[in-house]
Amino acid sequence: MRSLFWDTRIERIDPVRDAEYILARVLEFGRLVDVKWLIRRYGIDRIHDFFRDSGHPELSRRTIGFWRAILRAENETWRSPPEFRRSKAAYWAD
Repeated sequence: MRSLFWDTRIERIDPVRDAEYILARVLEFGRLVDVKWLIRRYGIDRIHDFFRDSGHPELSRRTIGFWRAILRAENETWRSPPEFRRSKAAYWAD
C-alpha cells in the first residue's frame, strides 16, 4: 500500500487524523487487497459517510458511481467533487 502514498512519509500518516486522505487514496487508486484492508480498518459505514459528506477532490465520477452501486445509495445526495474533476476539458478526468 506504500505506493498509494508516494507523496507522503507513510510513517507520519495517522489513521484517525488523516482518515479522509487515506480513504480517498485507497478508494480511488487501491487494489482489492487495499480496499479489503480499508473496510476492515474503517468499516463500511465510515466509507459510506465519507462519500456522502466529503466530496474529496481525488474521487473520480467512476469511483463515486461504483461505490454508489455497492452501497445501494443511488437516491442519496452526496457531496460533489470539485469543479476541476467534473470538467471535460481536463484530459485526466473521466
